[in-house]
Amino acid sequence: MGIGAGRAANIKNCELCARKIAEVSESGKIVVEKSTVPVRTAQAVRRVLECNEKGLKFQVLSNPEFLAEGTAMEDLKAPDRVLIGGVQDADGIKAAETLVSVYANWVPREQILTTNLWSSELSKLVANAFLAQRVSSINSISALCEATGADVSEISRAVGIDQRIGRRFLNSSIGFGGSCFQKDILNLVYLCETYGLHECAEYWNQVIVMNDYQKKRFTEKMVSSMFNTVTGKKIAILGYAFKKDTGDVRETPSMFVVRDLVLEQAKIHVFDPQVKREDMWTEMDYTCGMNFETHPGLDKAVTTSPDAYSACDGAHAFAVLTEWDEFKTLDFERIYKGMAKPAFVFDGRNILDHAKLREIGFEVHAIGKPDPNKFSDL
Repeated sequence: MGIGAGRAANIKNCELCARKIAEVSESGKIVVEKSTVPVRTAQAVRRVLECNEKGLKFQVLSNPEFLAEGTAMEDLKAPDRVLIGGVQDADGIKAAETLVSVYANWVPREQILTTNLWSSELSKLVANAFLAQRVSSINSISALCEATGADVSEISRAVGIDQRIGRRFLNSSIGFGGSCFQKDILNLVYLCETYGLHECAEYWNQVIVMNDYQKKRFTEKMVSSMFNTVTGKKIAILGYAFKKDTGDVRETPSMFVVRDLVLEQAKIHVFDPQVKREDMWTEMDYTCGMNFETHPGLDKAVTTSPDAYSACDGAHAFAVLTEWDEFKTLDFERIYKGMAKPAFVFDGRNILDHAKLREIGFEVHAIGKPDPNKFSDL
């Protein structure tokens, strides 16, 4: 609610923390921002600290973390870079060097970057925006591949071998999720709008638009492939977390696919090795406004299964929505025998052996992959 609702970051807690530090400190301190915050947040923190009544001197540094969920400890021990921003005067530079000396115990000095405060704060937002942009870029190409008979994996390989572009984050999928990418891009959009940079805001907002389009497009393809109706049909959802090796469901693409299928009156059976049912409903309510009160019968429409085989038993289709390694080695012949025919597979992560699945008898649809039923000249 209020100005910037849904886009601007709420830095209330940063301010409260600064006030508490000023209240309890008995000597000067170096205060380090670790959270992803809007550029110039450090200015607000510094002003609060400077208003202390004890005459204490504080230095504020920006040291954003670049830890990926699921590999946080490895990223901490062997980071690509450490970024430290501080005021560019003698005291600010001295404070930054103090923090540099801490990291230098295990990080090579050439990988510790020092900048001004504002560059450091903005760099974290931009890093996440660039990563999300790559995902949306290749996903936009996946739609074109499906329309023309090209293969998005081959496109990714051809493009990624160019050293100017690189291979990372060029795997097409149903879209990005998690707590960072969308939040940080919307924050960047809001910042651009705040400074009157409307064309810049529209550019970055398109990354979100494309991500939403990819999720919607995937569900629509499921429905159209299954004879334009999924009403009353059992559909297995393999994977609910936004990525493998975590139980995090914040902004997970799976949630939006499940929501749309529920609205189409499908019978959903979800299996994820780490996600709890209560977490599914909490995020569904918070992000989609879908709960047991707004959608009577929701609890019965979505079943959480103990394993992939029970989820798929009797299903008309299964969709892989999280790239869990265990899904690659399932006994698909067993799954096929227990499914309704024709048995549909929708690979939202492109992790399965599509040729082998077709040999078994499945009708396979995948992100950015040519459909043999549509093209005869592949």
